[in-house]
Amino acid sequence: MLLRASVTVFFLVLDCGVVSAQTLSPVAARTLPTDVAAALDRARIPREALSAMVQDLGRSGALRLSWQAQAAVNPASLMKLFTTYAALDMLGPAWKWTTPVWLQGALPTGSSGVFEGDVFIKGSGDPKLVLERTWLLLRRLQQLGVREIRGDIVLDRSAFADADTADQNPATFDGEALRPYNVRADALLLNYKSVSFTFTPDPAHGVAVVSTEPALAGVRADTRVTLAAGVGATQCADWQGALQADFSDPQRLHFKGLYSPACGEKLWPVAYADPASYNERMLAGLWAEMGGKLLGSVRDGPAPATPPTFELASPALAEVIRDINKYSNNVMAQQLFLTLALTQRGLGTPDGAREVLRHWLATRYGDVGRAAVIDNGSGLSRETRVSAQLLARLLQDAAASSLMPELMASLPVSGVDGTLRRAKMLPGRAHLKTGSLRDVTAVAGYVLAPSGRRYVLVGIVNHPNAGAARPALDALVQWTANDGLGEAEPLK
Repeated sequence: MLLRASVTVFFLVLDCGVVSAQTLSPVAARTLPTDVAAALDRARIPREALSAMVQDLGRSGALRLSWQAQAAVNPASLMKLFTTYAALDMLGPAWKWTTPVWLQGALPTGSSGVFEGDVFIKGSGDPKLVLERTWLLLRRLQQLGVREIRGDIVLDRSAFADADTADQNPATFDGEALRPYNVRADALLLNYKSVSFTFTPDPAHGVAVVSTEPALAGVRADTRVTLAAGVGATQCADWQGALQADFSDPQRLHFKGLYSPACGEKLWPVAYADPASYNERMLAGLWAEMGGKLLGSVRDGPAPATPPTFELASPALAEVIRDINKYSNNVMAQQLFLTLALTQRGLGTPDGAREVLRHWLATRYGDVGRAAVIDNGSGLSRETRVSAQLLARLLQDAAASSLMPELMASLPVSGVDGTLRRAKMLPGRAHLKTGSLRDVTAVAGYVLAPSGRRYVLVGIVNHPNAGAARPALDALVQWTANDGLGEAEPLK
């Protein structure tokens, strides 16, 4: 249940780097823009379900709106703002993950290509070990002359502990075990433990060609699916359902349905049904695809304590958080969240990550930060609770810091990219992180008004009908772009 905000609230004024607190007038605290109120009414969502805050980023720090800004609410994916900004602050925008590799044994001489030993790969939480970068890692082995590995490929995943335990089944959160966003964190997370199917219509043969990446060892996938008759656009409304995918057997990926030629080429990423075997299957399959031979197996085990033979470095953190925030990538956010514990506490555990983030929030934001309830780093949670006030303070803080360009550049740009690429409001003028769960719709970030003023904006709706609240949040963004001008309606 949402709590009604107190009439007196506190907010940041950033003036020459000095943070101070001021009291909001009772009139401003009890007004809501008329268009926002009307949109909530049309959606049959009580106005008390909205928490919002809008503040000028200029020297005056004028507060335009505070509506239940102190209420403890579920922020959904706005939680990623805490994770990414804390990581920028603690680690720095140029920070990188490294994945060390050891070759225990003498390197091949001449042209034999035979390596008599084991290859060890130790994960450190890199969220960008996608197919292409895993290929580069294996390609480095080949550049060292290795073509045939007569030992094992040993994977050390010990940097993260308790991150993928049995009680965290991928289907636990919402029953969607095959959605890539439900993939669990892993110190050695290869390609998000997902498989991508590309469907390309071939009308001349009455089929759609199915391309599968990556090729997983021991897994067969259909290479053709029958085309449906007709080309009506409505046939693409549920093209994934029409395929009648059967992934019940992880070694046999089968499509029993049809694919409409009207859909054109489509891509469908799916979390692999047996994540425990994914790394083994991917590495063995990719190594064979590259012409390599593996006589041993792919297994888990500890890496040597000696210096590695070589290391694969990730892209810089500033680049990684763009993927996290622009596309609301949950598994990457979880990887970063656990990395905070790994770098600050020595081991990447969920409890450790929560402690690190709680301490960071309390240190920077005092009681407002201490009041936050942190569950995980992605917002894929029913338990997380923060206030619009805390989010606004974080955004104000970031805007006044040297990290502002990196954080702002990571946010979706309205009408341009990420989760806001289809938005019609203020194209190019709003950098806003979006969030949505079954009962949450939220937005937070920066709005540049035509007047040249830039504002911090936070709007969060917690309600069973939250999915219908998007027009109300759009109205809030537009009202902000109008410099907070227009009618306001008192709280009833």
